[in-house]
Formats: sequence, structure tokens, C-alpha cells
Amino acid sequence: MSRRRLHTPRVFFVPALVLMLVAIGGRFTLDRAGFPDLAWVDLRVIGLAIALVLLFLDAAHRPRRTDGPGREGWLVAAMLFFLYQIASGLWAPPAARVGPQSLDLFLMGALTIAFYLYAVGDPVTVVRTTFLLFYVAGIVFALAALFINGPGDQGRYSAFGGGPNVFVRIQILGIISAWALYLFSRRWTVLLAVPLFLLAAVLSGSRAGLLAGAVVGGAALWRARRRLRTGPVVAALAMLAVAGAIVWALAPPAFTDLFQERFVEQTVEQHYLSDRTDIWAAAWQLAVDHPLLGTGLDGFYGLIGVNQMIEYPHNYLLGVAAEGGLTGILLLTAAVVLWAGTVRGGGAHPQLTMLSVAAAVFVALSSLFSGDYYDARLAFLFGAMAAAAAVARPVSEAQPAVAHLAERT
Repeated sequence: MSRRRLHTPRVFFVPALVLMLVAIGGRFTLDRAGFPDLAWVDLRVIGLAIALVLLFLDAAHRPRRTDGPGREGWLVAAMLFFLYQIASGLWAPPAARVGPQSLDLFLMGALTIAFYLYAVGDPVTVVRTTFLLFYVAGIVFALAALFINGPGDQGRYSAFGGGPNVFVRIQILGIISAWALYLFSRRWTVLLAVPLFLLAAVLSGSRAGLLAGAVVGGAALWRARRRLRTGPVVAALAMLAVAGAIVWALAPPAFTDLFQERFVEQTVEQHYLSDRTDIWAAAWQLAVDHPLLGTGLDGFYGLIGVNQMIEYPHNYLLGVAAEGGLTGILLLTAAVVLWAGTVRGGGAHPQLTMLSVAAAVFVALSSLFSGDYYDARLAFLFGAMAAAAAVARPVSEAQPAVAHLAERT
């Protein structure tokens, strides 16, 4: 038999696409598509069921892992955290929306497990495919916001029914994805979409999202400061300058008005924070009044929001503290600490791990200013991919039987 190179079977593309649609799509029931009688049909459940079947088929064609159990302690802690949040619905106030919130948490847990299992078999392919899909999603969302949806009542842009704070996350993740694709391929053409992402991100009017993106970008530069060379730094600054000029030249007329009102007048001059401080103070008071177990799932809305028309605390940690108490905070802390220990150093795929960590940290920081529990799902999904990339061994080490067979043939 002639000698030939044997390859590890690649993962299927379809599970990634379906999982991405479920993750990005958010809450979508058929009443939003014009079928009010089918409002009970949640497309996330259908999409996740299809994705899990495809994921099972994908896993079945891969070689069996022989490296023993991985470092999944963080995943166990995260699942215990989700289960505790669901269980806290037992002592939630009567006005709490326990059913919908429980479904959100169940889907978050299922998506986290699915992404981890999907990525751990072939992190190189899965992580690269995921960033490619987010890159495409960022372009689609930006074009839809600019040419289809247009500005909302406040002059802020978004797309496909999602709010501006969700929209800005897709755009900043598009920037991270563009940089990841450049590192993977060394093709500078993928960076041509960055001005579009920047324009759309600013037009969202989300100050917190832009701030979180700036923090993550600054941290990445600080981490790589000793490896930076003058040429690439000058090229990057020139690219940012060109991108800024393009954004300013091609921006719609509403751009300058939104920038002046939202970022200069409201933020710098008036110090307006969209009533966040009052909302956070109310959530903190609930945490103080119910220190051990919290008010129960969706307790913030059941006790405060239902009367003041506030959906959630707009801060993930304060939401957990108010509704889950010290027990919820400890479970979440355990998951984060174990996860940080898992991804530290990057494992056998440091580049893949650190890019996924950057995306996860960006969404986590954004969740400190806006969104409810389910809006933080992308932090858990990118965190799962980072952990999978960190624990997975290189193919040359993980497949000794394949290597031995290749030598014999």
C-alpha cells in the first residue's frame, strides 16, 4: 500500500451555522413573524434541537478521544449556577416571569455545553469557523441597520428587531473577528470591513459597548506590547486613521447629530447615564435585603420593575446578587475562577484561546451595563470555545493511533 497522509476528520460546518443562528437570533417566537396564534412556538428550542442532532452526528464521525477527561470543572460549576438560578424560581415573587426566564437559562446552559463539545474535538476549525460567521454576521447586521432599519426613535441604529446595545456587540465582535481572520490568513483584505463595523458601532449610540470594546482592545495591546514592532504599529495607526476618515466621510447626516447629542452633550456635559445609577441602587438594595438566597428568579422585575416599567437591573452581577444572593455569586465566581485557570496560558492553541477570551471578556464587560441574563449568552459561548481550545491537545499528540497507522501504511 502506498504511503499517504491521513487527516483527522474535520467537523461539520452545519452545526456551527445552526448554533450561531440560535445564539445570535435571540428570543424569536412566531408572533414576531406575523403569526400571533403561534406565539408559543419558540424557534430557539427548535433550532437547538436540530443543532444537537447535527452535533451528535458530527461527534460520531470523529476519532474517540484517548487523552482522558479534560479540565471541565468550570463547566460543571457553570451548569450548577444555571440550575440554581432556575431553582430560585421556587421562591420568586408572584409577578416574576419564572417560565420564560427558566427557558432562557436552560437554553444558555444547553448552548454552552453544545459549543464546548463542538469545539473540543477540533478547536482550530471550530474557532476559525465561528469567527468567520461572526464576521459575516457583523456585515449583514451593519448593512441592515444602515439601509433597511434606519435610526430608531432616539436616532440610534440597530437591526433585525434587536436593541442598540445588542447591535453594538455584534459590531465589536465583527472587529475582533476581522482581526482573528487576519491573524489566521494574513490577508489584509478582511480588515476592509472594519470601518463599516466602527461606523455601525458608533451609530448604535451604545456608550457602554464602545467602552467595553476599547478596554478589551487596550488590554490586548498591553499584553502584546513587548512583541509589537514599529512597522505594524504605524500601519495599524494609519489604518485606524483611514478608517476614521472613511467613517466620517461616508456617514449619514444623522451621524454627527447622534455623536454630538449622545456622546458629547449627554455623556460629557450632562453626565447622563440612562438612569443606570438608580436602577443599580435598587438592585443592590434587594441584594442587601435578601443576602443569602436573593429574591428568586426575575425577582427584580417582580418586586420593582413591574411597577416602574424596568425589565432587569442592566448589570449582570447585580442581577445575580439581587435574585440569587450570595449563593448565586459564589457559584458564578467558582465557574469564572475555574475557567480562568483553564484558559490561562492558552494551552496548545494559545492564539485561538486568547482570541476567544477577548470576545468573551468583551461581552461580559458589556453585560455590566446592559442586558438581561440571556443577553450575556455570547460570553459563555466564547468562554466555552476558549476552554475547548485550551484543553484540546495538538492532533499530532491526540491521535497516536492514527500516526502509527500512517507509519505502517
